[in-house]
Amino acid sequence: MKFTAQQIAGILEGEVVGNPDTEVSILSKIEEGVQGSLTFLSNPKYVNFIYSTQASVTIVNRSFVAEAPLSTTLIKVDDAYGAFTKLLTFYAQAKNDSKKGIEQPSFLSDDLVFGPDLYVGSFTYIGKNVKLGANVKIFPGCYIGDNVSIGDNALIYSGVRIYSESIIGSNCTFHSGVIIGSDGFGFAPKADGSYDKIPQIGNVIIEDHVEIGAATTIDRATMGSTIIRQGVKLDNQIQIAHNVEIGEHTVIAAQTGIAGSTKIGKYCIIGGQVGIVGHISIGNHVRIQAQAGVQKNLKDNEIVQGSPAFGYNDFSKSYVHFRNLPKVVNELNDLKNNLKNTQP
Repeated sequence: MKFTAQQIAGILEGEVVGNPDTEVSILSKIEEGVQGSLTFLSNPKYVNFIYSTQASVTIVNRSFVAEAPLSTTLIKVDDAYGAFTKLLTFYAQAKNDSKKGIEQPSFLSDDLVFGPDLYVGSFTYIGKNVKLGANVKIFPGCYIGDNVSIGDNALIYSGVRIYSESIIGSNCTFHSGVIIGSDGFGFAPKADGSYDKIPQIGNVIIEDHVEIGAATTIDRATMGSTIIRQGVKLDNQIQIAHNVEIGEHTVIAAQTGIAGSTKIGKYCIIGGQVGIVGHISIGNHVRIQAQAGVQKNLKDNEIVQGSPAFGYNDFSKSYVHFRNLPKVVNELNDLKNNLKNTQP
């Protein structure tokens, strides 16, 4: 797809400085710009590159004033970074919108209900009594189980598995390898040391505007629902166990594990490799630093670090003492030796 500088300026409500008919077809970093590419400048550290870039069009802040001749056409906007992000979104959507129709071989049950502009990639299986909204894009090699509901504008990338009874809202994105609705880890110990499996008969509910990273797994509830509220963003390789509930607009980084029946509030920020035990409650606006181990309830607005996790400020003070421990031990040994040497 090719766009002129004037067309892009129209999308971004920007002003063209240079040739409005300059065409671009690819995006690039400013230091890697080539003829026919579009780039942006927002960080002052990269300002020198604008004088050498080969990019045909560059998005800049309105305040930018060139101090030397430029070979690139400028589009001036209020916020260059935000405008480029908007353009990336537009570009990605345009690519996905071009995907329509049902590729073969695929299997779709006869009772499938779907909205306009559906795309189903080859080698996909869609079970009985499935409902798909408008503009749903299911890429090749996916599995959609019986009685699944998926809302409008969903992006389901290759290799996603959505087990039966799952309910997915609108404008959700699932990256490759995501598994929704696999059995929760429920086993009852027996007297002989073996285990009986506890049937997992609940489901997973994912609300609108949720994005889930590659290879993340969300278990179905034992009974009831595992719930991911609207606006939640999950990174790659996260494990969410049965009956967990994650509140609106919470973000979680990669390799975090959340054990069963834990409730996490709204607008929380959880770092990578965090471990959270089951059956606890975490409040709203909580921040959990990377590699923390959370073993107890957390109140609203708490910031914690460490394993077991405790207050961030206390952790920072304690860490200073921890780093000084070798020095303190040496000083104690010196005092001990001095005392021995002074004894009669």
